[in-house]
Amino acid sequence: MFKLVLIGDASVGKTSIRRRYMGSGFVAQHLATIGVDFAQKYVKVNDNTIRLVIWDLAGQEAYEKIRSYYYQGCSAVILVYSVVDRRSFDNASKWLVEAHKYIGSLPPSVVVGNKIDLREQKSRHDIVTTDEGKKFASVFSDRMNIPVLFKETSALTGENIEDAFCDLTNLMIEVYKERKEKLK
Repeated sequence: MFKLVLIGDASVGKTSIRRRYMGSGFVAQHLATIGVDFAQKYVKVNDNTIRLVIWDLAGQEAYEKIRSYYYQGCSAVILVYSVVDRRSFDNASKWLVEAHKYIGSLPPSVVVGNKIDLREQKSRHDIVTTDEGKKFASVFSDRMNIPVLFKETSALTGENIEDAFCDLTNLMIEVYKERKEKLK
């Protein structure tokens, strides 16, 4: 079993990403998450059944106290920002600080730039580029000395949602096996 936490500003699409991954359709008028929400999914990886417990943490500042409890024991962090909301990208570091405050040494992570389907509709100075996202993930990985993946997704179309979770699951398994080997 692996526990994942979805973090990031409100309205970046965390719930829509989770819903899409769980096989639910996209809901355009989704209500803000109140506190936390979760889902679980069983996936097959190399003839092993893996249970993913996905905690979707509310992005509003008022919920930090509630979020603090759900970071405990997580196997991975999914940090989400919107590629059409520069402020959500600028706040990404704040989310890592919060996660580190409650977890300590951060687990494997994926940085997700969501809403790529809207990128063409925005002016160039409003969007976050792919290169900016990749650079942020690289710096995050180097500074925290942990494996960090980068994906750009669209919860609306489903683009790269499955890949993000699949790649992260494989990374968590790899890290788990490495830790197990070190204990021998």
